[in-house]
Amino acid sequence: MYSYAPSGVCARKINFDIIDGKLHNVKFIGGCPGNLAAIGKLVEGQDARSVAAILAGNDCNGRGTSCADQLSKAILANL
Repeated sequence: MYSYAPSGVCARKINFDIIDGKLHNVKFIGGCPGNLAAIGKLVEGQDARSVAAILAGNDCNGRGTSCADQLSKAILANL
């Protein structure tokens, strides 16, 4: 399991697995529970590189990042 400490967002940690290039068990600690649980469900079993490319640059209210963008960074840091 990988663990990533996001920056500039409400979530405090992102935990996930990458197995054979696919994302599994994505869990955000902190942040908006409903939306972040939905992201985890949507990306389950998806190609990690593709998910990172789709989510990269997503902005939350002018912060310059978002929990989705931070997940992208976490994935790329662990490929």
